[in-house]
Amino acid sequence: MSATTIPAHVRLANDIAVQFHGRDPEQAAAEIAVHMRTFWEPRMKTALLAHVDAGAADLDGLAVRAAELLRP
Repeated sequence: MSATTIPAHVRLANDIAVQFHGRDPEQAAAEIAVHMRTFWEPRMKTALLAHVDAGAADLDGLAVRAAELLRP
């Protein structure tokens, strides 16, 4: 997938995840999930979870783990 076709929610999740790469992965994923729960619209969270369910193409591993933590 080229940079111009990466969905906005994937780009944003990756941008956030990059900021946490130096931290413990589980702690980083938890903090990213808190950010997403607090600031992301429900539609963005739903789209991110659907993207993960579809294979998580182009999604940073920390963002994938954070998305998994968003699930009820």
